[in-house]
Amino acid sequence: MRLSGLTKRYGDFTAVDAIDLEIQAGEFFTFLGPSGSGKTTTLKMIAGFEEPDSGTVELAGRDVSGLAPYDRAVNTVFQDYALFPHMSVARNIEYGLEVAKVSKAERKKRVSEALDMVRLEAHDERRPAELSGGQRQRVALARAIVNRPRVLLLDEPLGALDLKLREQMQIELKQIRSEVGITFIYVTHDQDEALTMSDRIAVFNKGGIEQVSAPRELYEHPANEFVADFVGISNAIDRDGERFTIRPEKIRIIEDGESTEGMHTETGHIVEVAYVGMVTRLHVRLDSGGTIQLARQNLDSESSSQNEAINAQVTVGWRSDHIVPIQPQTGNKNEVLEEKRS
Repeated sequence: MRLSGLTKRYGDFTAVDAIDLEIQAGEFFTFLGPSGSGKTTTLKMIAGFEEPDSGTVELAGRDVSGLAPYDRAVNTVFQDYALFPHMSVARNIEYGLEVAKVSKAERKKRVSEALDMVRLEAHDERRPAELSGGQRQRVALARAIVNRPRVLLLDEPLGALDLKLREQMQIELKQIRSEVGITFIYVTHDQDEALTMSDRIAVFNKGGIEQVSAPRELYEHPANEFVADFVGISNAIDRDGERFTIRPEKIRIIEDGESTEGMHTETGHIVEVAYVGMVTRLHVRLDSGGTIQLARQNLDSESSSQNEAINAQVTVGWRSDHIVPIQPQTGNKNEVLEEKRS
C-alpha cells in the first residue's frame, strides 16, 4: 500500500498534511500518536470513509482514492465492534459473505474457519450480549477476516477492554495476523501497545509523520524531541549547548567505590521516589541543572536502599552510547526519518 501526498482539510484546519507512506504487504503497521494528530483521519481515507482533498491511496498498485468503501479490498474493525445484536455469532460473521453473494456451502466453510481462528467454535449460536468484551472483539475480527481483504484496518479496537484482557488480545492479534498473512494497519495512542505488536510504527503529530521505524529503532533512536517524549519516558538534558535524551533505565545510581570508567557522571539529590512494582522510579535534581527520572529494577522484595530516600545525595551515571542527540520536531511534515531497510 502506498499513500502519496495524502491531505485532508476541514475548513481552515489541516487534519492530514501531505503525508507519504509505504506499507509492505503482510506488515503489522501501526499509526501512533496523540488525539487529533491525524492517524484516524488517515485510516478513514484508506478505508474510503473520508475523501482526500489531494493525494492518492494505492492498493496493490491501483489507485483506489475515488472508490467507495465496499469497492476496496479492505475491512475495518472499530472500537465499538458494531455487531448485530439480534444475530448469532455465526450469522454476524456470515452476513458480509451473504451480501457478497458467496454460495451457502462456501459461507459455511469460511465461517467455520474464522470461528476456529478466533477460538469461538463453541460460541457460534450465542448472541453478542452473551459474550465478554474480548469475545465480542474476536467476533468483529472474524467478521472482518472472513471476507479475505488485502488490508485489515483496526481503529483502536482494544480501547474498551481492561488492561489484562487488552494485553491478552495484543498477543492474539499478532498470532491471527501471522495466520492470515494479510496487512494489518492499526491505530492507537497507546505507546506500549504499538511497541508490543508492530513490525513498524509511524508516529503522527499535528497532521504529519515525525518518524517511521521498527519498534526498537523508534524507542532507542527517536528522531526528535516529540518522538522521544511521546514514545516511552525520556529525559531531555542540555549540556554544553547541546540537547540530548536518555531513557530512565539507562541511568544508574553509582554506589560508593563503584568504577565509573567509560561513564558520564553527575551529582544531585533525590526529590521523588515511586514504587511501581517491577521498578522503582526515582527523580533526581542534578546539581548541574535539570531533573531526570531513572528506573531501578526491583530484583528482590526488600525496600529501596537507604541511599534512595527523599533528599539523599547521589551520583548518577550513564554511558555515552546511551544518549541520543535530539532536535525539535520537524517543521516540514514530509521530512520523515525512516529506518533504512534492505
